[in-house]
Amino acid sequence: MARYTGPVCRLCRRDGTKLFLKGPKCFSDKCPIEKRNFPPGQHGKDRKAKIVGYGLQLREKQKAKRIYFTLESQFRAYYEKATTRSGVTGELLLQQLECRLDNVAYRMGLATSRRQSRQVVRHGHVQVNGRKVNIPSFQVKVGDVIAVREGSKKLVVLETARDFASGQNSVQWLEIDRDAFSARVLALPKREDVNLPVNEQLIVELYSK
Repeated sequence: MARYTGPVCRLCRRDGTKLFLKGPKCFSDKCPIEKRNFPPGQHGKDRKAKIVGYGLQLREKQKAKRIYFTLESQFRAYYEKATTRSGVTGELLLQQLECRLDNVAYRMGLATSRRQSRQVVRHGHVQVNGRKVNIPSFQVKVGDVIAVREGSKKLVVLETARDFASGQNSVQWLEIDRDAFSARVLALPKREDVNLPVNEQLIVELYSK
């Protein structure tokens, strides 16, 4: 399946904000945003164009796509599904993105970044309700139990991720057992649970034109 494989720090610089794509590096002085907070490219430092209207809406959509590592067709499908459900469209869009299995694995502390958690899921290390699931976009539901397969619990990458996650804020909609590498979905995430630099209303305005 197609996916972005280029340098992710350039994406943060393009959007002018931290998208937390590199795990521990994003919380250190090595983060490029700390040193070069201007767009990448030869003329990035000199061009200070003011972005308004459509440009702002597009930037917000691009930020959300990059944070959750989705392509345009998949992201658009999430939006279309959100419009068919009762509730605030923007919040329902973010809810679907948060309920992706790769994101849940990241929130559980099975990886230091969403990109790494996608790989953990793809390699078959994660189970949902006792069954192996290797589809990163799999949607978890309330009551689902997500856990690492028994044979994968001694992986160094999981140990490292657990140590990193222990210093992060807890997730209210998940009941996490870090020692057992497992979690249970207590409720669907609300807008206040999504602590990310994304204005979902601008995304809705973009797609509703």
